[in-house]
Amino acid sequence: MLVQAFLLALVGLGLLVVAGDLLVRGAVNLSLRIGIPALIVSLTIVAFGTSAPELLVSVDAVLSGAPGLALGNVVGSNIANILLVLGMPAIISGLHTSRVDTRRSYLTMMGGTLLFIGLAQFGAYGRVAGVILLGALALTLYDQFRDARAHRAETKAARDDATLEGANPHMRMWKIMAFLIAGIAGLPIGARLLVENATVIATAFGVSDAVIGLTLVAIGTSAPELATTVAAAFRRQADVALGNVIGSNIFNLLGIIGITALIAPVPVDDQIARFDLWVMLGTSALLAPFILRRHDIGRLWGVVLTGGYAIYLWLVLI
Repeated sequence: MLVQAFLLALVGLGLLVVAGDLLVRGAVNLSLRIGIPALIVSLTIVAFGTSAPELLVSVDAVLSGAPGLALGNVVGSNIANILLVLGMPAIISGLHTSRVDTRRSYLTMMGGTLLFIGLAQFGAYGRVAGVILLGALALTLYDQFRDARAHRAETKAARDDATLEGANPHMRMWKIMAFLIAGIAGLPIGARLLVENATVIATAFGVSDAVIGLTLVAIGTSAPELATTVAAAFRRQADVALGNVIGSNIFNLLGIIGITALIAPVPVDDQIARFDLWVMLGTSALLAPFILRRHDIGRLWGVVLTGGYAIYLWLVLI
């Protein structure tokens, strides 16, 4: 049983890597075809596509009578997205984030984080909280598409095709859509294989559900973001990498818990309220120098971020 679980988890991981690369290719080339910057596409299509596993896991958790797993999944995934998903690609090749202006999106993410923590003080995310979170997401999407439309009008004649390594502005639309569909479909399937079988392995070793939610399930559902960001880092597309993480975190907080809370109340676990929510806020604040001051995330900072995640896991496990 354990051997089968290990093999299926590896299959899921492989599917995530392939699907992540397909999604990056499709998103970048779609941005070239319709005149929208790759960053905007990453903040929407890529980010929401790679957040599909978190949504599936969270909804399944509340329907299965385990709403605490839903919250742990989202909070743990947001922490993993910043420390692990940005840290590991930075170690591999560095992320030239100084070339990307994501200040507005980053401030939106910080605002969403503060709203999320504020609503947690009521002890549970009910339907009212769900409506508030989804309303904030709708405003965020409207703002992003308005910026995209403005950018398209301003850069109708001149595009930054040359800055996107591996991009093909003449790629046929059917091929672009095939990449996007294959990537978005493959990511949740791969994540589900990885999470379900990793959970079987963890349960066999006597790990609690709370720890599984904050660590194993969170890492598993963040695997699509990691696969996509690593692929983007190798292609020198920091805008896709950073936009993916920021967009995914926004969607996790506002969209996933918003939708889940409409289905059933999501209680706030005491440990998450005392510790993990504030870790999530602190890790989000760590990005401020790189985004607001436009610094690159070099290999050394990649080690710091990844090491910080290892320390977080250690604190949760003990």
